[in-house]
Amino acid sequence: MNTTAFLFFIAIVAATLVITYVASKKTNTTSEFYTAGGGLTGWQNGLAIAGDYMSAASFLGIAGAIALTGFDGFFYSLGYLVAYLVVLYIVAEPLRNLGKFTMADMIAARFNDSKVRGVAALNTITISIFYMIAQLVGAGALIKLLLGLEYTTSVLIVGTLMTVYVIFGGMTATSWVQIVKAVLLMFGTFLISVMVFAKFHFSITEMFEHMKTATPLGLKYLDPGVKYKNGLDNISMNMALVLGTAGLPHILIRFFTVKDAPTARKSVVYATWLIGAFYVMTVFLGFGAAAFVGNDAIIEANKAGNMAAPLLAGKLGGPLLMAFVAAVAFATILAVVAGLVLAAASAFAHDFYSHILRKGKATEKEQMVAARYASIGVAIISVILALFAQKMNVAFLVSLAFCVAASANLPVIIFTIYWKKFNTAGAVTGMIVGLLTALVLVVVSPNVFDPTAGKAIFVGTPLISLTNPALISIPAGFLAAYLGTVISGRKEDPAKYDEVLVKANTGIRESA
Repeated sequence: MNTTAFLFFIAIVAATLVITYVASKKTNTTSEFYTAGGGLTGWQNGLAIAGDYMSAASFLGIAGAIALTGFDGFFYSLGYLVAYLVVLYIVAEPLRNLGKFTMADMIAARFNDSKVRGVAALNTITISIFYMIAQLVGAGALIKLLLGLEYTTSVLIVGTLMTVYVIFGGMTATSWVQIVKAVLLMFGTFLISVMVFAKFHFSITEMFEHMKTATPLGLKYLDPGVKYKNGLDNISMNMALVLGTAGLPHILIRFFTVKDAPTARKSVVYATWLIGAFYVMTVFLGFGAAAFVGNDAIIEANKAGNMAAPLLAGKLGGPLLMAFVAAVAFATILAVVAGLVLAAASAFAHDFYSHILRKGKATEKEQMVAARYASIGVAIISVILALFAQKMNVAFLVSLAFCVAASANLPVIIFTIYWKKFNTAGAVTGMIVGLLTALVLVVVSPNVFDPTAGKAIFVGTPLISLTNPALISIPAGFLAAYLGTVISGRKEDPAKYDEVLVKANTGIRESA
C-alpha cells in the first residue's frame, strides 16, 4: 500500500465529510435538499458544474484513450467541450425559467400529466445509473492501483461515501464537494501539463514530432481511424457527446441551484471556460502518458487505460505527485457520483413519490425520507452493475450515458420549448422510444457481444457494428416524439404553449 496515497485519500474523505456535516445543518427543506435553496452564485455554480462535468471519464478515461489511441481519444475532449454550446444557447435559460427541482418539472410546466412526469423521472434514474457505473469503475481501478484493495471493496467504499454525502448534506454538500474538487483537479492537471510540456522544451512542434515515433502506432497515432475505423461509428459517438450533455439530469438540475436565468447563463459561461481549459490539457496528459509511461505499462495497470494519468504523475513527480493526483481523481469521482445519486433520488422523491403516488400531498418530511431511501436504492443498483463493467474504459462508458440522454431527453426538451403542436402523447412516446432504442442497441452492440473472449461482457456476434448507437437512437427519439404528436392528433391548450414560451424566454411566471 502507498502510505502517502492513503494519507491523501484520508484527507480528501475527511474534508468532504466535514463539508457534509456543515451542509447538513442547512438542509432541512426539500428546496435545500434538491437545489441548495437556489442560493449559489454564478461563479460558485460554474465551478460546481465544471466539477460535476470533469468526471472520471475526463481525467482518467480521456487521458488513457489519447495515450492508447491518439487522435481518436481526443474526440472525447472535443465532443464534451462543444456540448456546452448546446447547453448555453438552447437549454440553460428555458430550463431554469420553467423548472423548479427536476427536468420533469420543466416538461410538466407545459404538460401537467402524471405519465409525462413518470417517464421523465424514469429516464433521469436510468441515465444517472448508467453514468454512475463509469465513475465507480474508475474508482475501483484507482483505489486498487494505489492502495492495493480489491476492485469490489473499492467500489463499495465509494458507493457508501456517495450515499452519505447525499443523505445528510443534499445539494449544498454536493455542490461544495464539486467546487473543491474542481479547484484541485484544475491545479493537478495544470501542474502535470506544465511538467509534460517542459519535457518538450515548451515546443508544440517538438511534442508532435516526438509523438510520431513514441508509440507502437507510429505515424498513425496522430491520425484518426485507430479506434474508430468505421466513419459512421465516429460520427455516432460524437453525436452522443455533443448532444448528450443537454439531456444529462445531474447537469440540468444544477441550473435550479441559482436564483434566476441570468445567473444560470453566467454559470454556463464560467463552466465553459474552465472545462475548455481542462480539455485542452488532456492532450498533454495523453501524450505524456504515451511518451513517458508507455503502452505496456498503461495496459498492465488497467487494460482500458484508465490509470494513465496517475501513472504519468508518478513518472514525472514521483510517489508524492502520483498520490496527490490519485487523491484528486478520487475526489473527482466522489463529487460526480454524489451529484448523480442526488439527481436520481430527486426524480424518485419529487416526481414519482410526491406528484404521482401522493398526488402532490406529501409533506416536506415525507419527501425528504423518500429521497434518502431512494439515494440508498440507487447506490446499491449502481454498485452491483459496476461490478460487471470492470474492464471497460470509463470515457467510453460515459459516452453511452450521453447517448441515452440525447436520445431520451433532448428531443422532448427541445419540442416542449419550441414546437407549438407538441402534445402529451408525443412527449411520452419520444421519451420511451428514445430510451428503449438506445438501451436495446447498446445491449446488441460490440460493447456487450464480441466473438473474441475477454473483449466484451459476453462472447457472441453483435447485431450492429456501431459501438455507440447515437446515430440511430437520437433520430429515433426525435421521430417518435414527432409521430406520437401527429398520429395521436391530440390538441393541447394553445394558451399553455404561449405561457410556456413567455416563461422560457423571460422568466415571467404568468403571460400578460
